[in-house]
Parts: sequence; C-alpha cells; structure tokens
Amino acid sequence: MSFRLLVAAAAARRMGDSAIKPQRHAAFTSQRSFSFTAPRRHGGQTLVEKIAQRCAAAISLGIRPRHIMTHDNTGAVIPKLADARQPVFALDHDIQNKGEKNLAKYSGIEKFAKQHGNRFYPAGRGIAHQVLGTMVVGSDSHSNMYGGIGCLGSPVELRGQLPPGVVGKDVIVALCGLFGKDEVLNHAVEDRLAIANMTTEWGALAGVFAVDEITLQWYEQRAAWIKKQIGDHPNVNDKTVGELRASADADASYAKHLWLDLSSLTPHVSGPDSVKVASPLSALEKDNIKINKAYIVSCVNSRAKDLKEAADVVRAIQQANPGKQVRAPEGVAWYVAAASTQVLADAQASGDWQVLVDAGARTLPPGCGPCIGLGVGLLEDGEVGISATNRNYKGRMGSKKAHTYLASPAVVAASAIAGRICSPQSAICGAPGSSPSPGQVSFGIEAAVKKPAAAAAKSSGAIAGFPTRLVGRLVFLPADNLNTDGIYPGKYTYQDDITREQMKAIVMENYDPEFARLIQADDVVVAGANFGTGSSREQAATALLAAGVRLVVCESASETFKRNAVNNGLLVLECPPLVQWLRSKYQADGCPLTVVSGLEAHVELTAGQMQLVDAHGAQVLQVDMPKIGKAAQEIIVAGGLENWVRNRMAAGP
Repeated sequence: MSFRLLVAAAAARRMGDSAIKPQRHAAFTSQRSFSFTAPRRHGGQTLVEKIAQRCAAAISLGIRPRHIMTHDNTGAVIPKLADARQPVFALDHDIQNKGEKNLAKYSGIEKFAKQHGNRFYPAGRGIAHQVLGTMVVGSDSHSNMYGGIGCLGSPVELRGQLPPGVVGKDVIVALCGLFGKDEVLNHAVEDRLAIANMTTEWGALAGVFAVDEITLQWYEQRAAWIKKQIGDHPNVNDKTVGELRASADADASYAKHLWLDLSSLTPHVSGPDSVKVASPLSALEKDNIKINKAYIVSCVNSRAKDLKEAADVVRAIQQANPGKQVRAPEGVAWYVAAASTQVLADAQASGDWQVLVDAGARTLPPGCGPCIGLGVGLLEDGEVGISATNRNYKGRMGSKKAHTYLASPAVVAASAIAGRICSPQSAICGAPGSSPSPGQVSFGIEAAVKKPAAAAAKSSGAIAGFPTRLVGRLVFLPADNLNTDGIYPGKYTYQDDITREQMKAIVMENYDPEFARLIQADDVVVAGANFGTGSSREQAATALLAAGVRLVVCESASETFKRNAVNNGLLVLECPPLVQWLRSKYQADGCPLTVVSGLEAHVELTAGQMQLVDAHGAQVLQVDMPKIGKAAQEIIVAGGLENWVRNRMAAGP
C-alpha cells in the first residue's frame, strides 16, 4: 500500500465554506492577472491545483481568504488590515515573556480582537496550528501542517508500512536527510500532521496528504466532538466535511516523483545543528552522546498521541525495573508542553501527563517557547539538547555554542531518562546498542513527466523606474541550507521596535557574525542551495535590504523566502552554474563563511545575464540568469507588495 504526500512549490488552501465567493477590489478586475509564471495549459490537475481552483477561477491577488492567522507579530500588522473581520489571533510564541512591553502588545491585540469581534486565543491556549480548525493564510511557516488533513507539486510516494517504533517524525527526518537540498500512509492523522509540518524544513511551501477515508473519519469524529462541546462550528461541521473529497487527475504532471519505502526505515535522528543531516538512531547511539536538556514541545510533536508515546516509554522502563524510581538524572533538564489546553486536558485525563511529571519532566504552558528560543529552558554554551521540535539550527534554541538533535517523542523520553541519546529499547534494557540495526533505506527519484518545451523568454524591457542593471561587489556565502534563523535570529523576531540600522548590525548573526562588518551597500550576495529555508519571518529579507543588499543569487531558494523577498522589494534569482563556478574557485578547507571575492558583478536584470569582472577590469565569467518580468518589476519599483496594492487601489479600475 502506498500514500502520497504532495510537496508543493506554490499553492493556496481551500476555504472552509465554499459558499463564500472571492471578493475583489475593482482595481483588480482587469484582464491582466498578477502572476510571475504563465499558467500551465496541458495535462490534468494536481490536488493542489484543484484546491486552488475552488478558491477562485485563477490564482491572483483577487482571492479573498476567509481567515488570516497571525500570532505574536500581530501588533505590527494591525494598522495594515483592510478588513478587520478576517484575522484570527493566536498568541503562542513569546508567552513566557512577562515584560511590560510584551504584555502591552498582547493587551493591544486582545483589545483590537474584542472591538472587531475576531476569534482570539490568549497566551497559554495553545499553538495556532493546533487550535484552529480551518485557515487559508497563515503568517507562520508551519501553517503547512494543515496539509496533513488535506487543507491545502511533485509527489512523494510513501510505500509500505511503518515498522513498530517508527513514527511520522522518523519519516520526515529521514526525508530531510535523504533529499538534502531542495528535491523537493495508512498512518494515524497525527503522523501525517508531523510530516506535513516539517515539509517547511525540506524547502517546500506546502506538504499535502490527499484526503482519504482515514482523513474523513478523523474530520467526522472531530466535528462530532466540537458539536457536542459548543454546537455547530462554522468551519468543521457535517457540511464542510462532506465537501472535502478531492484527488489528482491521473494525467496530472509533476516536476519530480520522489518515493520512500517506509518498511525499510528505522528510527532516525537529525543533527547536530542541521535538519538536513539525518542518521539512523542505532548508529548515533554508539557515539554515547551525553545530553543536558530534552524537549517535547512545539507544534510538530506535542499532541496527545506524542505525549502518550513518551509516557509509554517511561512506563516500559518502570516495568523493566520494578521498585526503582525512573527519573531524568541529575544534570538533565527535561521540558514538556502540550500543543493546546485541550491536549493538556486529554493527557491529564489519560494519566500520561502525570507519568512524565513523575519522571522529572518540567512543565511549560501550551505554546512555542524553547523551540523558537524564547522563555525558560534554553540551551547554554557547550550544552547538548535533544528535541521533538522541528528545527535545530545553530542558535535556534539558545546559545550558538550549543548543539541540538531532533528525534521523535519516544526517543526524546528515552534519552532524557538515560542522560544520553538512545533508543527506547536501550533505555528499557539498560544497555546501549539495543535499538534495531539499520538496513538500507529504500528511496529514489523517478524520471519527471516530460512537459512541452516552453518558448524561450525574451527580454521584456523595463518599466519606468526599474533599474535594468545592477553593479556591485560579489560576496559569496558557500553554505547550503542557510536558514532564516541564520539570517535573522529568532530572539529578535518579536521585537517590533527594532530599527533598520539595528537590523543591519545583526543580519546573518547566527551564520557569520562578521557578515555585518563585511557587507557594503549594493553588494550582490551569492549563496548555495535552499537559501532562506525555515521560518517565514520577513525580517530575513528586510534585514538584507537594511544592509544595502538589493539582489541575492543562489543555487536554489525556499519558495516562502522568495515570496517574502520580492514582496519587500528584494530580488532573489536562482543560477546554479554561477554557484558551481564559485565553489570550484573559493570553497575549500578553511574557506571563510563570508567570501568577499574581489570580483565585481554586472547584472542585466531584464536581459537575464551576469558578467563577473576582476580587479583589472577583465571579464572572468558570463552566465545566463532568469529575467525579471514586468509583474515583479512593478513590485520592486513600488517598494514592495504593500505599496503596490495601495497604489493600485488608490488608482481605481
């Protein structure tokens, strides 16, 4: 048996009520669509395309989402809202911060929500992805976990069955490691949610499981439970559940077809300090890696099923050691937080929560907390942590001099009790090396379906005010998977009053503290594969702009980052041949994280070409690049999408 996870580069999620029609300002009803790429005119539709089509006849700026979700960053966006009824507010990130400034921000958000009748989830209620029933637009990069229940593409086929002890977290950790750049289940819905959640770390914009009987049964049970508690819910009810059935056409075309045989998988751990480095647990266990902190928190793995799996490990250790108190040893701090107050109530009712507390787990309120480096329990210099969260980037959960590994809740619980990274089997037996030996993981990429060749793009010329040519020093960042935590650390993300001058001083702080000193206005930054992966924070783009960077060229880029960048007036172009040439010239042992190349880049934006010139004025390389079309030019000239929208609405039809 096999199941498909659709990994989408661009998509829109369906609205909860199909009776709601897209509403457009008159300025957006012209024939000219707002699009960066031409619509595909051949073959059938993928599931993601069908979901998007339910929202509107075409994907354009005219789609009016039923809801927009925003969390602790709401204070900065409230003045920009055109329709005060659309937002759903969920305070979930910096909830342990009791400082006067943060509490004032929370109070202002709540006041606005009450004034306009918005749904509002206060601090401590839970993580937004857990408490909301339907959503179309979310400001958090893990909103894609809704793909686990069909709410949104190259397909990822998950063949076979998961062996005992292997869960959804192992699947996505292994996928991130096996397809480590940007190649982008008859299982419990919770496993699907974990996999869909972490497709962000894989570089995808969305990860969608096709709706099947398991999904429908889950929705039906959820709708019945909600109806019993509060009556009919506007988004999750018998009518909306009945509208969920959809599947891809047999002749739908995809860029690639990735597959993984689940039966060949064993528990995996990613790290240290990179989601893209994945190792079989049994291999890592041999290294006897001592830990200082353990975490079962965050939106990916803090549901009732996850807490039960962790508690069951503790119960099994107790059963194997009658009369012995089973607790995390001295020197190991273990933190747990439920995904929502409802999950907490369920875990308390089942006894799982108390089992974890009795084993030494320290409880945190439902929310993000340590996962984003906020609140108590952060990693300090030299410490090692193992976490059931979704990101382990350097500096993400505390000190840049700490190391973090990611694993399933069961493995985290076993490691917390043992004081080292180990499997549940080893913790139960009390002897290292008891976890299943890894075999050869069976996976692959099958040939893409051939598409009709597109006509060669022509130089479209430049609109008034658009710079057709950029000239600047070439600054090379040789790393792959340079994430947004590296570009703009999470500890600054929820500080609304940081100035552009301050942003300039901290840009790339978690990647290379020297970058801010080395970078100059108009430098052209060139980076490796999957640039801008991770959090959707737009400050990763605006901090580069604050430093004077107007163009980033990379081997490939996160779709979310590309969208955030152009929406704020920063150009991001992909040019693998340029990156390969720079690697051959500069990347070697001892290569600095930031290479000021000594070359000058001459970029023809509308012609799609770059020339590199050395200090003597001689051309050393010429490469073709993507051309900047007029739609993107308009946004750049306007100074970002927000200004573009305001200008067009002011101009009228």
